[in-house]
Amino acid sequence: MNTEAELDDVLTRPRPVLVEFMRTVKSPLVILGAGGKMGPTLAVLARRAAEAAQHSLRVVAVSRFSDAYAKTALEKSGVETCEADLLERESYKRLPDAENIIYLVGLKFGTVQNPALTWAINTLVPAYAVERYPKARMVALSTGNVYPLVPVRSGGATEAHPLTPVGEYANAAVARERVFEYCAQKYGTSLTLLRLNYAVELRYGVLVDVARRVWTGETVDLASGYFNCIWQGDANEFIVRSLRIDAGAWNLTGPDVISVRNVAEQFGKLFSKEVRFINTESETTLLNNAARICKRLGPPPTSLQTMIDWIADWVRGGGRSLGKPTHYEVRDGKY
Repeated sequence: MNTEAELDDVLTRPRPVLVEFMRTVKSPLVILGAGGKMGPTLAVLARRAAEAAQHSLRVVAVSRFSDAYAKTALEKSGVETCEADLLERESYKRLPDAENIIYLVGLKFGTVQNPALTWAINTLVPAYAVERYPKARMVALSTGNVYPLVPVRSGGATEAHPLTPVGEYANAAVARERVFEYCAQKYGTSLTLLRLNYAVELRYGVLVDVARRVWTGETVDLASGYFNCIWQGDANEFIVRSLRIDAGAWNLTGPDVISVRNVAEQFGKLFSKEVRFINTESETTLLNNAARICKRLGPPPTSLQTMIDWIADWVRGGGRSLGKPTHYEVRDGKY
């Protein structure tokens, strides 16, 4: 992958299992909050899978679309767009009726500067969405930040782990889940919550953060020395396929507990650069155990080594970064 067009093609190329699945999805498929980092490629992936299945499925991407380029690119790919500010209750009247909803709305970064907005987006919008689609099948993206830091040796928090995180964003994310659950119980909505840690592609993600620090000679922080991640294309596929898994909470990430030190040293070898570290690995970190979803949907097909090799080529070749670091090293919950 040498260009962003080639990258987007890979991210939106459906596997046969998704093509077959799309035949079961009734039109339209509405994606709320489709203008963020994952939404555009998820929408195009769903559209390409439907086309491959010869299924006339309308895919409707809903967002404010502050990025006009994203809106135009979606429409060129056959995805319908609908401009709406989902914080405004009146805007939901413009949305099409649907039985299948994917919810990607959320706010994380900037919480320290504007906590009120974070809480509003993460609690009001879920209530409005379920109110608008009370009888739909809804898959809502959550985050692994709802868990506290756990011992590295534990293998990661399971879905049964208490939701007692640190920090205002993380607690707003717990509130988002609880509001969703309350509204789903009130209206009888079928709701699946996906706790994601961390999506990765070539322009952003924790692997990209580490790679770019090694490439530029910056220090790599080991305080949070372990993490999970999943290729964004795989995460998007799993989100769509989750329209047919059991309601409730599911962890969504790769199966591996990954060492920051080991990954940095691999990038160092690939770049022929010395790696400089600060701090040492703590006994606890943010980790998800994804065994349950891997058993249900199969393991993510893109391996850690493949992601490392792709990212190294991209960074070495001067590929663009989105400039949105994950701040994986943050341990006090302040984003």
